[in-house]
Amino acid sequence: MTCTLHLNVYHGRLLLVSTQHSLPFRWLSTDPRISHSLRESYRLLELPDQAESSPAQVKEAYLRLAKRYHPDSGSPTADPVLFSRVEEAYRAVLSHQSKKQHPHQGTETQDEDKSKGTALPHRQYLSFDGLGFGTPSQRERQYRQIRVDRATEEVLNYRQREHEKAAAEEGALVERDMRQRSRKIKITQAVERLVEDLIQESMARGDFRNLSGAGKPLNKFQHNPYADPMTHNLNRILIDNGYQPAWVVTQRDIREMSSHMRNRLLEARIGFGDSMTCEEKQAWEELCESVGEEVVKLNKLVDNYNLIVPMLKMQMVHFSVAREKERAEKSARQLRLERQQEKGRDQQRRIEERKRANAQDAQKQTSDRPGFMKWMQRFLK
Repeated sequence: MTCTLHLNVYHGRLLLVSTQHSLPFRWLSTDPRISHSLRESYRLLELPDQAESSPAQVKEAYLRLAKRYHPDSGSPTADPVLFSRVEEAYRAVLSHQSKKQHPHQGTETQDEDKSKGTALPHRQYLSFDGLGFGTPSQRERQYRQIRVDRATEEVLNYRQREHEKAAAEEGALVERDMRQRSRKIKITQAVERLVEDLIQESMARGDFRNLSGAGKPLNKFQHNPYADPMTHNLNRILIDNGYQPAWVVTQRDIREMSSHMRNRLLEARIGFGDSMTCEEKQAWEELCESVGEEVVKLNKLVDNYNLIVPMLKMQMVHFSVAREKERAEKSARQLRLERQQEKGRDQQRRIEERKRANAQDAQKQTSDRPGFMKWMQRFLK
């Protein structure tokens, strides 16, 4: 490759100029001049001369201007157009400084940078899937909203598929239940027919002739017109044969255990008296602790009873040691008071009887004196 070299003197400086734009000769030039657009970029970034500006200063100036002119900064000086110009200036200055720091890059790198520089205005449309319009921040918000809409649509489609799947499964379950129910009905009807056939055969053989009341109608249920007579007769037969429902047996057990526990507490409290000593208090507390174990068993029985009792108003509440202790103390005081009142009434009754006996003796003595005097008078005559 041939080239022509010229030596020029410009403002007292020596310049080596080549007619061919070859990079190996271009870096030998000592001309500090830059293009007008690059000088405008430094001016927009509010930077001093390019020789005195470091990359850190360039970045700091760009961040300061971005906070001032960015559309999303909320600043009163926000300007999208001016911010785009500042961003282009920042890229141009960074490119110029990188060229100054690495002047030995080949022509291919320069061509690539040139192609990149020309593609910068259109590169923004390669991000955000090419959706939206306006500034990059506006396009980012639009892209996020589009993603939200897509996600919402996917969720709705997923829910619709799940509902359809659940409806199909429910239909299959209903169909299976219907098949099982019809099978059970068929089995029940077959068993009923078998029982009826057996009863008829037994009646034909005369197996039921020795029953008491054979040929007589059953007593009708007259107490409750709303009850089923057949159900009442079945219950009456069960009761006559000594059958008791489980809830009745459980209720009887609860009453017996609670009565035994309360009698123990009452007898012990009456035996200790009104004012208890330290030993009596300790014995009373030990008795209450032992009663606590019985209360736990009683509460378990109450839970079982509440689950099987037929009516809600017949359910029971749990027993409490503190409540039973207070009940025993109150009953003991009441019983002690009643005993004192009974004792006072007995004393009053004995006093009245003694008075009555004394009055009768005095009356008898006075009645005996007139008789003796009459006898003496008769004897003297």
